[in-house]
Amino acid sequence: MTTSPRLIFVNLPVADVAASTAFFRALGFEFDPKFCDDGAACMVVSEFGYVMLLEQSRFADFTVKPLADVAATTGALVCVSAESREDVDQFADAALAAGGAPAKEPSDYGFMYGRSFLDLDGHHWEVMWMDPIAVEKGPAAMAEVGA
Repeated sequence: MTTSPRLIFVNLPVADVAASTAFFRALGFEFDPKFCDDGAACMVVSEFGYVMLLEQSRFADFTVKPLADVAATTGALVCVSAESREDVDQFADAALAAGGAPAKEPSDYGFMYGRSFLDLDGHHWEVMWMDPIAVEKGPAAMAEVGA
C-alpha cells in the first residue's frame, strides 16, 4: 500500500474545449499546457487534483458505454472547496457570470455552506465551505460546539 498521496483525474466530456477552458479560467483555474491540445485541457484544481476536459469524441475513446446526456441526467457531482462562505458566493457568482446556470438553491447547514451550478456542458458542480472544526472532527462535533 502506498503512503504517498494519490492523484485524482476527473475526466469530463465537453462540446468545445476552448469554450470550457475559458469558462473555467474565469473561475480562477489554471491549466497545465503539457497536457493540453485541441481535444483536451488539463485543469489544475490542486497539487493532487485535476480535471481533464475532453472533446466528446476523445472522451468516448476511454469508455465502452455511451456518453450520458448531462442536459437530461446527472451522472456525477463535482465538488470543490472554498476557504470561506464569501468565497463560495464569489466562485458561484463567477460561474454564473461566465455562462454557467444555477443548479439548485444554496445549502446552509451552519457548519457547511454550498452553492451549485451547471457548467457550459451541463455538468453539475458544487462549491462548498466547511467549518475547520467540522473538517477536523466531523459534523457531529459541531453539535457539541453549539451546545
